[in-house]
Amino acid sequence: MRRVGRGPSRRSVIGMAAAFPAAMHGGSRKVLIAHRGASAYAPENTLPAYELAIRQGADYVEQDLQITRDGVLVCLHDVTLERTTDVREVYPDRGRSADVGGEGVRRWPVAEFTLEEIRRLDAGAWFAEKYRGTRIPTWQEAIDAIRGRAGLYPELKAPELYAKRGFRMEELVWETLRRNGLEAPGADPRTPVILQSFSADALKNMRALGCKLPMTLLIGRDARDRWFTREGLREARGFATGIGPEKSLVFRDPDVVKRAHELGLTVTVYTFRASETGAFRSVREEMAHYLYDLGVDAVFTDNPDQFPRRP
Repeated sequence: MRRVGRGPSRRSVIGMAAAFPAAMHGGSRKVLIAHRGASAYAPENTLPAYELAIRQGADYVEQDLQITRDGVLVCLHDVTLERTTDVREVYPDRGRSADVGGEGVRRWPVAEFTLEEIRRLDAGAWFAEKYRGTRIPTWQEAIDAIRGRAGLYPELKAPELYAKRGFRMEELVWETLRRNGLEAPGADPRTPVILQSFSADALKNMRALGCKLPMTLLIGRDARDRWFTREGLREARGFATGIGPEKSLVFRDPDVVKRAHELGLTVTVYTFRASETGAFRSVREEMAHYLYDLGVDAVFTDNPDQFPRRP
């Protein structure tokens, strides 16, 4: 029987508690995920950003995962290196021509550089001079820095692209989790792990490997029509424990929170930034609206210190 006006069903509360094992209590506590670390205040996806996120109270710290030419998982949002490193200066002759919107540009793909080569790059000076010399961390280095202090929320980025280069990102992630004893829910209560991806196939592949960890299917604007229907949400429930829609999609269709909760799916919304608050007076007010008025379970934010925590 469909429950109306009484909040999430018992089934959905149990599902939400399982999806946020160290952060939620009976499905009521809202969850703070530091987007690429405290990326409003330190260079994204670096150890300083992760460290600051923990100090600012993050329940989970997000890492975006890419793969080097020699098969090492590193933390970087883009599939190329030029936006957040000095790769143009260090390796000026290794850029590849690309067409972006009809304009010719040069790109330096992560997958064409070994870890040793990537370690030569400065990943902090672009953000602020005080971060000059900051390096791109491996995922293992990120795990070592965060473990026991917050949860891990890695995103499998562009797994199909890496598959064309002969890499199985899902297998690399699974191997790393197993090597660290983090492959099962509750394996380390102080370091819960949630996996996320825009690729439904990647999450299904993780399940096929035997992974029982919580998983969030990220949903961008181009995928809304597929996943926001009841049928789409039911399909997502077959391999994921939650959905992660872009915030404007939830703003326009707030009932998706109720539809997801009725199926036992969590709703984690991205991305909240002090620099992009729209009609809201502050990012704290914006996050509060989504969390407490619309009822989402968690948010990704560049500003962990602005999270509107309530008892």
